[in-house]
Amino acid sequence: QVQLVQSGGGLVQSGGSLRLSCTASGSVSTIYAMAWYRQRPGKQRELVAALTRTGRTNYAASVKGRFTISRDNAKNTVYLQMNSLKPEDTAVYYCKAVRILLTPIVYWGQGTQVTVSS
Repeated sequence: QVQLVQSGGGLVQSGGSLRLSCTASGSVSTIYAMAWYRQRPGKQRELVAALTRTGRTNYAASVKGRFTISRDNAKNTVYLQMNSLKPEDTAVYYCKAVRILLTPIVYWGQGTQVTVSS
């Protein structure tokens, strides 16, 4: 089992920055990848950024160059640094962890609201 606890988020003006954190506990050594998703009002949940155990990253086109996913292995924590925020970045952001055993197992954080005012 893996537990994910998110922190960060809140209200920021357009052009501002925020950092989200996601701390994993439990069977963290079996986590293959972690990612950030978001769900904007009236939209489906979408991938924002992902980071594999080998360090490979993947970003949504809409956030590339503005957001950075990183990790601190000693703290079992993944971060999402969000710069140059826009009102369209307003969403609930979710942390996701994927364990690869015989089949992939997915875990989700509790979600955190990010609101960008214009």
